Amino acid sequence: MALVPGARICDSAVLRDGEAGVRFDLDRSGYRTSAFVVRHAGVARAYLNRCAHKFVELDWEPGEFFDSDRQYLVCATHGALYEPDSGYCVAGPCRGARLIPVAVREADGGVWLAEAPVDVLK
Repeated sequence: MALVPGARICDSAVLRDGEAGVRFDLDRSGYRTSAFVVRHAGVARAYLNRCAHKFVELDWEPGEFFDSDRQYLVCATHGALYEPDSGYCVAGPCRGARLIPVAVREADGGVWLAEAPVDVLK
């Protein structure tokens, strides 16, 4: 089921810096879209789960978004590397492009889909 704005995605404790993220679905213009949330530098950050190059899902196993050094988000198909805090592609076929952010907030021990969940113009 796709999450609606204001829905709880997961417990905050589930997300640890540089470790596995949590996948979830959201409604984007009437279509179910895969997204994910990870923790980097202590902050929960979420993006649509699609490479800026060919729109394939990033994770090589469900929830595995970080490279082996746990510094960048990586596309398992193309090897593109993205900065976790901005979604900016620093290496690979989509260098200079960005992941599409999903607005989340942390409160009451959880990570929540914000009221404006996706920048739909990107």
